[in-house]
Amino acid sequence: MALFSVTTNPLDDPFYYLNNFMQVLDWLGHRYADVLTVEEQAFIQDFNRLPQESRALLVRMVMRKGNHFRASKLHYREIGDIASAAVPLLELGWIDEHVPLPLATLFDVLLKAEILQCFGSAIDQPKGKKTDWLPPLSEQFPEALSFEKWCVALEDRLFSLTIMGLCDRLRLMFFGNLHQDWSEFVLADLGIFTYEKVEFCAESRGLRSREDVDACLFLYECQQRFEAGEAVTEIVEQINGLALNNPWLQKRRGKLLFQIGQYCERVADFANALNIYRDCAWPGARVRLIRVLERCDEYQLAMDLATVAGQSPESAAEHQQLLRMLPRLRRKLGGPPAKRASPRKMLRLDLQLPRVDPERSVEFYVQAHLAEDSAPVHYVENSLINSLFGLLCWPAIFAPLPGAFFHPFQRGPVDLLNEDFHARRADLFQVCLAELDDGRYLQTIRERYVAKWGVQSPFVFWGALSEELLEQALDCLPAEHLRHWFNRLLLDIKANRAGMPDLIQFWPQHKTYRMIEVKGPGDRLQDNQLRWLEFCHEHQMPIAVCYVQWAEQGA
Repeated sequence: MALFSVTTNPLDDPFYYLNNFMQVLDWLGHRYADVLTVEEQAFIQDFNRLPQESRALLVRMVMRKGNHFRASKLHYREIGDIASAAVPLLELGWIDEHVPLPLATLFDVLLKAEILQCFGSAIDQPKGKKTDWLPPLSEQFPEALSFEKWCVALEDRLFSLTIMGLCDRLRLMFFGNLHQDWSEFVLADLGIFTYEKVEFCAESRGLRSREDVDACLFLYECQQRFEAGEAVTEIVEQINGLALNNPWLQKRRGKLLFQIGQYCERVADFANALNIYRDCAWPGARVRLIRVLERCDEYQLAMDLATVAGQSPESAAEHQQLLRMLPRLRRKLGGPPAKRASPRKMLRLDLQLPRVDPERSVEFYVQAHLAEDSAPVHYVENSLINSLFGLLCWPAIFAPLPGAFFHPFQRGPVDLLNEDFHARRADLFQVCLAELDDGRYLQTIRERYVAKWGVQSPFVFWGALSEELLEQALDCLPAEHLRHWFNRLLLDIKANRAGMPDLIQFWPQHKTYRMIEVKGPGDRLQDNQLRWLEFCHEHQMPIAVCYVQWAEQGA
């Protein structure tokens, strides 16, 4: 087992960023030695042999945006002379000052006055904008040249990183993704983000082989190509042709394919959408396939698939959608009209309120209208129930299971939204929820609220969970209701941690409460909200829907 440590205060050491980078290299050297290529291993060895100033300069450039850096813009007191620090990096080829630059790239590193200084004789309108000069100059100067050849008049040097791809691969292996970057260390060091300290076992690696690393990079490149507007047919074919043995990467592929399928659906490319959804294992793909078949007038195929899905829906969300789709498909196939189920009666509040400030939300006005000293109202939406669940079940959520935590900067386990998330931790969750039986949960939640304050969690909303709200909730919410809510969360975390009512009102003297879903003029209940309302009615939990109309001013 190994824990990752970070500097408690980066201001104590001006090379804090270098220390963090070296900890990553050390982490990768120990945990990914069998995955690193010869080039990556050589980089780590050569990097550790460099003078401190040269290492620091390289890390500074790696952590900045872009690949091209002018020497005159690199000012770091702890590094000192930039030219001297750059010499070993130039010798290793990790930076290069002779890289040919297209004119558009050169424009990115030059100021307007410097462009005039270098190209003034070729610019017809010197009072124009940089963007106006680029097209005509590109026609006159189509060849890519090095910085010193472009800018003979400027006394400066340009260092271009040549190892950014390698550093991105190292970052990918450490984080398991490319959307997190080196700033995570600084945010943690400064205390802006605090993460739960989880022990890492030998199996806690997202990328288990070199093939996994290459496949993950390939999926990322495919997503970039898709977002850049490339034709989806070839991209989808290449994604489907990727051999994957890693369940985590298989889910990544499924999610990317689902996103591409949704795009095809939006642009009415139904042929590609059908092909994608047929083979996509991502949740929701089956019901989208039915919907596209319906839009293609393939009613019988859609009906057959919907019937099979209705016999074993993958989630409550799919079941709810099928209940709407099946009667519609039967009608289109010439069947008798389906009888509409009578809507469940629920407590309804109708309010007409003056809207003094249009910037204020409708929930704000309802909260202000209903609140009393003896019956406070809080705007909680999804924050309260999720937070209580997250605090009580903290040990189960952050259990160091294989494949759950890859690095020290995770807000929650990687498999949080997987179908087997609960099953893998069933015993742990049972221990946590057992505290609801004898009242121990009250002390546990209070103590954990203090001990874990501010630590990142996929469930706890620290900014919304005040001590006052916590105490009123623990005092007024029955343990039986908490158990129902928590069990429903565990059934489908992705779908069920959203859609909860906007407001909650407490009557502390009577230890009772009421949840309130607020709807402004023209607003309607969403699917996930309807599911929560139905669930609360089923378990006899006090809930109301409040419909608001704005009163005319002066009326």
